[in-house]
Amino acid sequence: MQKSIAIIGTGLIGQGWAIVFAQAGYSVRLHDFKEGQTNLAISQITQNLEDMMQCGLVISSQEILDRIIICPTLETAVKGVIYVQESVYEEVDIKNKITQALDKVCEPKIIIGSSSSGIPSSAFTHNVLGRDRCLIAHPVNPPYLVKLVEIVPAPWTKPENVDKVYQLMKEVGQEPIRVDREIDGFILNRLQGVLLNEAWALFEEGYATTEDIDKTISEGLGTRWSFMGPFETIDLNAPHGVSDYAARLKSLYHDIALSRTAPKQWSQKLIKDVDTEMRKKLNVKNIIDRQRWRDRKLMQQLAFKKNQSNLKE
Repeated sequence: MQKSIAIIGTGLIGQGWAIVFAQAGYSVRLHDFKEGQTNLAISQITQNLEDMMQCGLVISSQEILDRIIICPTLETAVKGVIYVQESVYEEVDIKNKITQALDKVCEPKIIIGSSSSGIPSSAFTHNVLGRDRCLIAHPVNPPYLVKLVEIVPAPWTKPENVDKVYQLMKEVGQEPIRVDREIDGFILNRLQGVLLNEAWALFEEGYATTEDIDKTISEGLGTRWSFMGPFETIDLNAPHGVSDYAARLKSLYHDIALSRTAPKQWSQKLIKDVDTEMRKKLNVKNIIDRQRWRDRKLMQQLAFKKNQSNLKE
């Protein structure tokens, strides 16, 4: 019998999760509280699968699509499933309301994972009766193309539930990491936040344009970071590894850190100035088209990585 997964919330992240699980052979049940949203989700999923097929990432888009069904109620969506992935709006009250509802209709053994980008699950599961089965399974957008998943337990999450979700994510082709205890933003967004704050500051202080700051990542740091992380990068950037690198450059990085001891909020003027720069490059009406361009680029990158996977390290 084909195993089933429930996806609650069918925006961009929910759509991405549907492809992840359906591509791995699971029957996927979609439910959204917003009327008409699931039909829009199916339309977008269809388009994404067709793009993936053109890039050679799937053989039959229809075969995957046939595994995805729309469920009119929460009860029908979770009936008989082995796992629930909640992907509703990033707001504590909404997530608490949905998690409480899921806890009432899901069988006791079913784990409830949340796609929360930075809100720890303890913030919205503290008053849930079955809170020991709740955790964070935070993907990167879009999850069917970017494989990382951060698994973050609440203080009361059973360790065996963390292990089960970790194994499930490996099984469906994702790359899970364990965040051993809760922290706002988890790992990915804390790392991204440091980079973004510095990027905003460098632009505000007149050191470079948004285009050149973007290029510094896309044509500089990002080329290595696409296949190895910051620790491995610096380990290979000195003759004797990371300790050698640290001895050479730790003072420089310490001085840089000291220069940013009082991070500032992004002001409305700064946001407006950055937006003005970005709109010179891309009309806001064309953002959806540019998102599709981004996803096709990610598909090409993923296809390349798959073709390179046989290279010996």
